Amino acid sequence: MKDLTTIEDNRQAATFLKPRHPAEVLEIASMAPGIIRLVIRDPYVAAHATAGQFINVYTSDSARMMPRPFGISGIQGDMCSLIFAIVGSGTADFSQLKVGQFVDILGPLGKGFDITLDKQYLLVGGGLGIPPLLFAAQQIQRSNNLQNSAVALFGYRDSHFANTLAAQHCADVLSIDDSEGNVITLLNRLMTSSEFSNADLMVLSCGPHPMMKAVAHWASAHGIPSQLSLEARMGCGFGTCVVCVQDTIAGRKKVCVDGPVFSAEDLGWAV
Repeated sequence: MKDLTTIEDNRQAATFLKPRHPAEVLEIASMAPGIIRLVIRDPYVAAHATAGQFINVYTSDSARMMPRPFGISGIQGDMCSLIFAIVGSGTADFSQLKVGQFVDILGPLGKGFDITLDKQYLLVGGGLGIPPLLFAAQQIQRSNNLQNSAVALFGYRDSHFANTLAAQHCADVLSIDDSEGNVITLLNRLMTSSEFSNADLMVLSCGPHPMMKAVAHWASAHGIPSQLSLEARMGCGFGTCVVCVQDTIAGRKKVCVDGPVFSAEDLGWAV
């Protein structure tokens, strides 16, 4: 008979989250005005992260205790990339990091996208909601299922900063900015110009909530299931502070541990 204590220890080890720890900065560069790509070395995150998950990043300024949650935009070997906008003092601090410095992180956190289904995935993103979809595209491409593929449909305010990265992993990349329309414009164009079967499609989306509600309604009206990664303010990122609660059909849920990915049905956003 197996030792039950050993079995339980092994189970706990398999689900153990590494505590907050330093990660080395390998690259940091501007992708567009105010938008930064940060690459860190972290074998733990690289080995365990799945698309749609995020990590907490901490500043070295003790006056700013709260971490900033960033969706993972890609994994290469033991390297993890993040893309963020400079929107406040914390992100401004991160933008000044230098190669060779270390920054404290915690993760991977949250529940990501389910990309195990035999589907063609439509990755519908807006603004800084696009980075987690880049990681989803990477994982879909790396899956062993040749039936799976991804098409990116991105909406930007102006600079199309992520198209080149998306093109490395997607069969096609369509994008639009505010002067031309929005992602619903792209989805309608795709449906009228392609030979996709709705039964084979799955929408993965991340971006502003009004955009994702419109995407969820559009997908539901076309009989296409959708998974939506919510953006929310967080204090801890692991379910303690209860800052990031979201109304769902099953009551209030925490975006950090119950999400950030929910189905349109879970959120009551399907028509």
